[in-house]
Amino acid sequence: MTETFGRLTRRAEYLRVAGTRKRCAKPGLVLQAAPSGAASDLEGFRVRVGFTASRKVGGAVERNRARRRLKAAAAAVMPVHAAKGADYVLIGRQASVHRRFADLVSDLEAALRQLGLWRDAAANP
Repeated sequence: MTETFGRLTRRAEYLRVAGTRKRCAKPGLVLQAAPSGAASDLEGFRVRVGFTASRKVGGAVERNRARRRLKAAAAAVMPVHAAKGADYVLIGRQASVHRRFADLVSDLEAALRQLGLWRDAAANP
């Protein structure tokens, strides 16, 4: 699977996104968003995404599974529908591990719409 979005890799980037307090909680995930930093322009990505899951999700196996499922959902939705020029953090929840994948994708789409960061693929290529 090739990703068409950049990745947040440094703790400071995660903290910057969390500091904007622009977030939306859904049953399967929490989405945080912030305008892109200057570093993303240098990397050539218009959308960057970070993934995390705390110990509340479960043990290492459950946390890793939650992150993998979030990455797959993001790969399906973010390149097409996420507003460009923003950084996103997807936070796994306990339901992320066992929730149907279609519902997880719907949660991500609904969160993007609720935050006003939904981009219609047909209208804005």
